[in-house]
Amino acid sequence: MNIKYDSNGLVPAIIQDAVTKSVLMLGYMNEAAYQKTLESKQVTFFSRSKQRLWTKGEESGNFLNLVDIKNDCDNDTLLIQVNPVGPTCHKGTDTCWNTENVSSYGFLSTLEDVIAERVSNKDTKKSYVASLFEKGINKIAQKVGEEAVETVIEAMDNNDELFLYESADLLFHYLMLLKAKGFSLKDIEEELKGRHK
Repeated sequence: MNIKYDSNGLVPAIIQDAVTKSVLMLGYMNEAAYQKTLESKQVTFFSRSKQRLWTKGEESGNFLNLVDIKNDCDNDTLLIQVNPVGPTCHKGTDTCWNTENVSSYGFLSTLEDVIAERVSNKDTKKSYVASLFEKGINKIAQKVGEEAVETVIEAMDNNDELFLYESADLLFHYLMLLKAKGFSLKDIEEELKGRHK
């Protein structure tokens, strides 16, 4: 790999969780740190404050196990994907930005949060979600069934716009059913991962 080190012989290394895609920290590597990372499969940095090589976790046990290293388009920044062991930050947090390192499903995760918030607020006059939850799990499950049938009907037609509309309705109601049963997309992901093995 062609790496352009700066005038101090360092290159920034962005550390990303290989599974969740969360950015965990930023460190710096020199050639020796890069080579040691490749050999040991544990991320090693050049500590600018200690002026020596430093393997993340050498004192805490919170290692960053190497998955992959990519160089950016200018060859002057590394993206290192890892499987972290424990919290990454020396302050005990998952990331150095004090954020939680959890899987995100983009807007679907936002939608899960909105559903949870509306269920907890219980404002049935303003919220369709709250009003459906008030009717109970049988009604939520029935609604998923109705939306599934409508999606199948549209799948057999040639109107892609209606098919996508009904598919969105189905997914939205399915997220509500997961919430009603005490589950989330993360649980579905884990089930599918187990089957993939």
